[in-house]
Amino acid sequence: MAKAKKRKHRKLERSLPVMRPNAGGIDIGATEIFVAVPADRDTESVRSFPTFTQDLHTLADWLQQCRVDTVAMESTGVYWIPLFQILEARGIDVHLVNAQHVHHVPGRKSDVLDCQWLQYLHSVGLLRASFRPEQAVCEIRSLMRHRGNLVEMACVHVLHMHKSLDQMNLQIHHVISDITGVTGLAIVDAIVGGETDPKELAKLRDHRIKASIETVRKSLVGDYRREHIFTLKQSRTAYRHYQQLIVDCDQEIQQRIQDFQSKDVGPTATADSSGATTSTVSPFDLHSHLERIFGVDLTLIPRFDVLRIQTIFSELGADLSKFPADDSFSSWMNLCPKDGFSAGRRIRGPKIKIKNRVAQVFRMAAQSLHHSKCYLGDYYRSQRARHGAPKAIKNTAHKLARIFYHLVKARQPYDETVFAKLEAGNQKRKLNKLQSLARQMGYSLVEATV
Repeated sequence: MAKAKKRKHRKLERSLPVMRPNAGGIDIGATEIFVAVPADRDTESVRSFPTFTQDLHTLADWLQQCRVDTVAMESTGVYWIPLFQILEARGIDVHLVNAQHVHHVPGRKSDVLDCQWLQYLHSVGLLRASFRPEQAVCEIRSLMRHRGNLVEMACVHVLHMHKSLDQMNLQIHHVISDITGVTGLAIVDAIVGGETDPKELAKLRDHRIKASIETVRKSLVGDYRREHIFTLKQSRTAYRHYQQLIVDCDQEIQQRIQDFQSKDVGPTATADSSGATTSTVSPFDLHSHLERIFGVDLTLIPRFDVLRIQTIFSELGADLSKFPADDSFSSWMNLCPKDGFSAGRRIRGPKIKIKNRVAQVFRMAAQSLHHSKCYLGDYYRSQRARHGAPKAIKNTAHKLARIFYHLVKARQPYDETVFAKLEAGNQKRKLNKLQSLARQMGYSLVEATV
């Protein structure tokens, strides 16, 4: 019996080609930072540094000594921001990566292994940098997010006022729509000032309140205890303090937006009688400033008001060049499916939960189209009838995102007639389908006369 011929298998090359030979990896911590560089750049390819500012500059000096021109780090809380800014000022290309894209390989975990793994993945080009707008937009984004926190804390003290009124069995916050309105704050101020007569308090009712003065008077009959009036006073003081902080934050945001320079249009200026050019000083108009920055009036899009556009601007900026197409822009907001194909079949991708403030704006705008009479409103209602509310909101938000992307990139105003042509085509296809079905069943369609 002949021996079986031993087959020779080609040895596979398991090392990936190095695309970034000068890449480094950084593992961020609250008190210590671990940095890995290529093994041939220093006797110690991994070093640790404290998080003091002086040590961060020492870290940047060591990276430059090792001829590292690009690094990858995870977005760990807010600890990465100081080091990111220092390295960016030194001219080092910093890739801020998603932690979910790195920790898919099982095994033992340590800070040293993490920074080495980051350095390897970044050197072979397997890491994708997260989107980060320009520095001027980041400053406005920080202020807008801080303003959101102030609003949340002010709402907490409104709930405290409700609790104090409930403990005194005063039902005024159930009679009027907003306890922080003109009537609500006037009544709260009077109670804190010592007034407990329901008739006198009811006289503070504004004429726009729908509830009658008798209903308001009955809701102000209760047990006015000193301890509850004291807690009501402190809650009111805290609420007004946060309202003043919000006003100060709004003024700072307005100043940043007013000073923000768009790429196509410079600062508004006029020439005086002597021929010199002076900047015009006018009251702050958020709508005009956003139109100047984006180069197009985005409020023409259905359900897009100024505040929603301001939120989008604070998170994205006006430059969408980092998104090569509208599908990549929608994918970044997780408004399109992450499906794939294998063996000729479609494979459903996993549901990814992300916290994207821009996507939330588009979703809220899509949901508010429920009663709109425009084409987008009809599209939302048809999607809701076919797929249900959650998927209809996502599909409509995806369409809004594509519209927003094309308007900003092309600097063209919103044109509703484009959708009118699409709707006319849809109506024609429906008519052809009905006529074909009628012929198959032996009937003919006759146009109705009104």
